[in-house]
Amino acid sequence: RYSSIDKALEEARSLKEGVAWINISGLHDTALIDQAGKALNLHKLSVEDILNVEQRPKLETADDHVYAVLKMFQPGAAAGSIDEEQISFGMSDGLLISFQEKEGDVFDPVRRRIREGKGSLRRKGSDYLLYALIDAIVDHYFLILENLGERIDQAEDLLLRIQNEKILARLHGLRREVFLLRRSVYPLRELISQFERLDEPHLQHETRVFVRELHDHSIQVIENLELMRESCSGMLDLYMNLQSNRMNKVMKVLTIIATLFIPLTFIAGVYGMNFEY
Repeated sequence: RYSSIDKALEEARSLKEGVAWINISGLHDTALIDQAGKALNLHKLSVEDILNVEQRPKLETADDHVYAVLKMFQPGAAAGSIDEEQISFGMSDGLLISFQEKEGDVFDPVRRRIREGKGSLRRKGSDYLLYALIDAIVDHYFLILENLGERIDQAEDLLLRIQNEKILARLHGLRREVFLLRRSVYPLRELISQFERLDEPHLQHETRVFVRELHDHSIQVIENLELMRESCSGMLDLYMNLQSNRMNKVMKVLTIIATLFIPLTFIAGVYGMNFEY
């Protein structure tokens, strides 16, 4: 942590070898974001994309830098909730700057490996560091999907026992969360594909193998989301079928009662007429 980004950039430029990673938490200081963008030689439109947190995940390249933006998901404070946050990366030779909306992220395993000197993070370039950070985000998707899958299973068990408006609202909430994740994860596959196709020096040959594996993980996340989407849609159809079956049973009882009273109503109607014999 530094009191200003000037000191961080100064130390990053003084490195003769290795990679400098600067993480900026909070997007309220536009002057700081602009200064970091100039250090990476980012286009002013890319700097605007960093500040606009409704961006679609994408990857852009130039001769001297790479810019990427994607969504990071974490469990929310409320039980079963999901917090969505946009995170942007600017990468140039020997420098990587990440931009977060707020404090807290999923990069602690990467920081631990850097501090302990384990793995290849300290020996490889900024492209491998960018891969490691994106990989940490994608790995956390699996944790989010696991928790969401458990909630879908619980809702399915509950649906078979009770059918009311509360369970219907719960199913719609789960379906919305699945669509939220799906909207953010689908473009990620394209982002990683573009990352894999980068030419040197943006992406070294030995890093390309890891990015290819990351692409496989993104496809696996998408397949799991598709299964969850179909499960939610199936549960909504099941709810409607159960409600229809319940209504049919009620109509069956009413039909039986009406059938029993038809002869009695006929007799009462005939003998209730005003005639002499």
